[in-house]
Amino acid sequence: MQPDSAPSGEAAHFRALEGLYRSAPINRMFRSELTIPEAGRSVIEFDVDEEQFHAAGAVHGTVYFKMMDDAAFYAANSLVSDRFLLTTAFNLLFTRPIGPGRIRAEGRWISGKRRVFVAEASLIDMEGEEVGRGTGTFMRSQFPLSSLPGYAG
Repeated sequence: MQPDSAPSGEAAHFRALEGLYRSAPINRMFRSELTIPEAGRSVIEFDVDEEQFHAAGAVHGTVYFKMMDDAAFYAANSLVSDRFLLTTAFNLLFTRPIGPGRIRAEGRWISGKRRVFVAEASLIDMEGEEVGRGTGTFMRSQFPLSSLPGYAG
């Protein structure tokens, strides 16, 4: 039986982006995992608890933004194998409060393939209900992906 070979091409890019996500210092504050199942899509599974609550007992909006921005970002960057993208704008819609539990952020690329990319994200709670939606614009930065330690390896 042959050992599994390392991914190549598009799959290698997706796995490297997942590594980049894991390596980001901000993600030490969030119990989360990114998966890129195909070009233009991403999924982040994460847990929330009382430590992320505001004074009224639900998840603070910064968590909505962080997870939707990341999901949309990685959906867009899955289409770009040479440069790190930067968020230039992000619009949020909070549809329901989030309590403790497991949440899924789903990112989808919408348009753009040269300099500016548009992607959206939804937050889905444990019951399958959408609790937030956002749309972001992203543009190529001067940072080559290959220069970022989390991407390279």
